[in-house]
Amino acid sequence: MVDHASVTVDAFLEQSNSSAVRIEPGDDARDLLPHLDRIALVEVNFPVYGDGRGYSAARVLREEGYTGEIRAVGDVLVDQLNNMRRCGFDAFQPDVAMNEADAQAALDTWPEVYQATTDGRNPIWNIRHGVGPNE
Repeated sequence: MVDHASVTVDAFLEQSNSSAVRIEPGDDARDLLPHLDRIALVEVNFPVYGDGRGYSAARVLREEGYTGEIRAVGDVLVDQLNNMRRCGFDAFQPDVAMNEADAQAALDTWPEVYQATTDGRNPIWNIRHGVGPNE
């Protein structure tokens, strides 16, 4: 559990006592890779709905083995939840509260997927050929 506020990527890189960092659009998530072992929380800010750079940040972190919490914050809409989860987000803190049933429905919308991503779900083309997700 994080007991302090998230700091910017620049501030995080200049100190050794923070375990929570906030990625803003334009920040390079790869700067955090040498420090993944001491990060408990990564907040990824979405200041506007149309800015998708945060998806890449989450995916980079997950593909490099980050297992802590990645939280989408800001202008997060229910329509984005399923794709955010596929990229590695496991928590959401939208500026405007969502209806919980709508959020769960969005997360459950597509039971089958076509691309392999960081969420470990087996793509439909693998399932059709009897192949596991990591084969």
